[in-house]
Amino acid sequence: MRPDPRRPADPTPVVVIGATLTVRAVVEQATRELERLGFAGAAVGGREIVAALLDVGRHWPALHGETRADALLLGRALHAARRLAHGMPFQYAVGRASFRGLTLEVDERVLIPRPETEQLVEAVLDETRDARGGTAVDVGTGSGAIALALAEEGAFEHVVGIDLSADALAVARYNAEALAQRLRAAVEFRQGSLLGPLGAARVRAIVSNPPYIAFDEAASLPATVRDWEPMTALLSAEQGMAATRALVRAASARLEARGLLALEVDARRASLVAELVAADAAFADVSVRLDLAGRERFVLARRREWP
Repeated sequence: MRPDPRRPADPTPVVVIGATLTVRAVVEQATRELERLGFAGAAVGGREIVAALLDVGRHWPALHGETRADALLLGRALHAARRLAHGMPFQYAVGRASFRGLTLEVDERVLIPRPETEQLVEAVLDETRDARGGTAVDVGTGSGAIALALAEEGAFEHVVGIDLSADALAVARYNAEALAQRLRAAVEFRQGSLLGPLGAARVRAIVSNPPYIAFDEAASLPATVRDWEPMTALLSAEQGMAATRALVRAASARLEARGLLALEVDARRASLVAELVAADAAFADVSVRLDLAGRERFVLARRREWP
């Protein structure tokens, strides 16, 4: 059974005897552990582990080294250092990821949120900021990153996160509880496939970063992705298009008039997704947006006003 994201993952018990433990000492011990295990960039790694565990800026530990620490922080830092040195992605090693200013608990049950997905949220905010109210839906919510960012920054009354994985929803619900004081919209999470859990409800926006990697492309993924992140959230049939195609088919019946469909897509297939959406007579104003690297990464469209 995978660990509860609310608890540090089995840190090695640490007994501190004598001098008061400080942040600097924790950084030094985490750095030495990384060095012992042959991790390149150990000095930076030790500092960034401690910064992540304390949820502070990456340079904070260097500037506040004399701040008192405790044995629990030391144990978590050493455990994270060992996980990192054995190839685990940094966010999983420390159990946290940053997303648009939110700190999310993450582990191997959910994808690590990416900067591109932060841009997807930005596009949705830009397209919906002129009116308030309504419901936004995040399909394939994972850690809840998109749903929670929309609930904090958007003008929606209600946000629904949907995922097929009960494990992922456990992480998302924990994050929603931890961030409850920051959220402006009511948030709920439902289990199911695509838009099935909505029933007959009509919504103002449907947003998704669906699985879009083809099965025969899995072997070419970086090891930190292929060996650690959940394949069900990455891979899709029909050369990566099955989940996206099914979502587009279902979306027109669930969107209000002028409702927004916003998808993150594989840059290699953006034109295919745009053609797919444009071929559905229910959609208008189809556009392809670029990510910060200049790649075609997002497809947006509006539901026509007629039924």
